[in-house]
Amino acid sequence: MTLGTILVIILILILIGSLPTWPYSRGWGYAPGGILGTILVIVLILVLLGHI
Repeated sequence: MTLGTILVIILILILIGSLPTWPYSRGWGYAPGGILGTILVIVLILVLLGHI
């Protein structure tokens, strides 16, 4: 596995973990997931272009 693939898998797991499913995290809204989603898209594009 390459570094890019490992990075994408870790970011996907963090994105799933940041969704507001617990009562204390519902006040956060979708900001953590949105930020991590944006980072995931950027890393995915960099992996597909071969920069990582």
